[in-house]
Amino acid sequence: MDILFRGGRVFTPQGVAAQAVLVRDGVIAAVGPERELARHPHETVDLNGGLLAPGFIDAHMHPVQAGLERAKCDLSEVFGLDAYVEKIADYAANNPDKEWIDGGGWDMSAFPGGLPHRDQLDFLDRPVYLIQRDHHAAWVNTAALARAGITRDTPDPADGRIERDAAGEPTGVLHEGAMDLVGLLTPRPTAQDLHDALADAQRHLFSLGITGWQDAIVGSYAGSDDQLPTYLAAARSGQLRARVVGALWWDRTRGAEQIEDLVARRASAEGLDRFSATSVKIMQDGITENFTAATLEPYCLCGGTGLSYVDPGKLREYVAELDRHGFQVHFHAIGERAVREALDSLAGTDPANRHHIAHLQIIEPSDVPRFAALGVTANLQPLWATHHAQMDELTLPYLGEPRSSWQYPFADLLAHGTRFCAGSDWPVSNADPLQGMHVAVNRTEPGSSVHADYPTAQTPFLPGQRIDLATAMTAYTAGSAWINRSPAGVIEPGRPADLVVLDRDPFELPPGDIWTTQVRMTFVDGEPVHERP
Repeated sequence: MDILFRGGRVFTPQGVAAQAVLVRDGVIAAVGPERELARHPHETVDLNGGLLAPGFIDAHMHPVQAGLERAKCDLSEVFGLDAYVEKIADYAANNPDKEWIDGGGWDMSAFPGGLPHRDQLDFLDRPVYLIQRDHHAAWVNTAALARAGITRDTPDPADGRIERDAAGEPTGVLHEGAMDLVGLLTPRPTAQDLHDALADAQRHLFSLGITGWQDAIVGSYAGSDDQLPTYLAAARSGQLRARVVGALWWDRTRGAEQIEDLVARRASAEGLDRFSATSVKIMQDGITENFTAATLEPYCLCGGTGLSYVDPGKLREYVAELDRHGFQVHFHAIGERAVREALDSLAGTDPANRHHIAHLQIIEPSDVPRFAALGVTANLQPLWATHHAQMDELTLPYLGEPRSSWQYPFADLLAHGTRFCAGSDWPVSNADPLQGMHVAVNRTEPGSSVHADYPTAQTPFLPGQRIDLATAMTAYTAGSAWINRSPAGVIEPGRPADLVVLDRDPFELPPGDIWTTQVRMTFVDGEPVHERP
């Protein structure tokens, strides 16, 4: 039986229009006036004045890790030291047999200077390991430091830092590569744990209208286990319904010799319908808040220019070799030097491999036109482009001007013809694409955010860099589908019927209300995978 979606408007490449969509055997059969499409025998999905859009595709997220964290001590839904301590104490009390208390989701802006302390966790005599929400640091207690043998004499790893007090004693914050000093000692998840984490994540993402994604780290990083076997098993068993690309982790402790391994890992997924491993993730720097983002000029107040995790000269060699092997390269680049190093490495590569750079917090203006010129896609994480405590207190004072004004230049990239895709970096940020679209359009915090009441949260952040809703929604649909080589992402005949029914039409709302839009139903291949009660 055919399915007719009617009673609302439809987001297509031609724009938003009052049309109907006919689905047959899981494929979009026709888009047009309802009176014409209704002639066919059909079931009906009434849009009730809402919007029918392509299923959203998140071009940068970490669902398996998110699912694991949701099953542990999850701090992502609360904010502030008191709330964190209460949540941690409750979790410990409910799990008296756990050797470790682990999880994550804490926010740097909840602490003075962005730094919690081990003393705040020492009410527990068990070791505690809690990953920062952005996964670039961990908060541990004294017992965890002791378990790892970390003392004032422990050297910093080349790609990280042990936070220390004025006397040189470890404070309980481990940045970047230093996270592994404790993280690798925590209990390893079982194969069933990873299976359950992916299943939980997929259910959650379907509830947000997300029908595909690119997992931005498939490999071992920051104490996490390799997720490739989990994806392969889920794709082979049919558990994986979403369309997924895995970005294989580039081990920055190794060199070009790992490319042979990456080729073999890619080959292990060949022939699977729902999963491929055709991308390679290179993390070129850290983040601004702990001064590991790679900058061209020193940070204000504290000095230093951050870290380039891969030597720029070698980076060009590695990227050229990956490109010759037909890999897509997926970069993490936050600071303006890291962005430049990534762009330099991509010069001369084949645009057909669809390389992209994620995050793009700071771009030196002369590098903005290079994205379109080199055929490099900008992978946007719009939710970060607002005034909130982490931005106003832990970023702006250390970036200074003019560098602060170079952040998240969406409109400038668009004006130069840059191709966009978009993602959330979940569990670093809320996975809801509609919240991200709200920020892309308004450059203010959505009303649902834990930061919505911050004093300047509703003051647009660099408002000249706002983009329109159609551009933002296209980035989350056709743009990310293009990056993933997915046949979905667009509502037109012949495409898979991966669709999302929204409870209202965000194009008819005041821009400040976009965030109120919610998902009613989600379909994959014309079959419902989520329906709001």
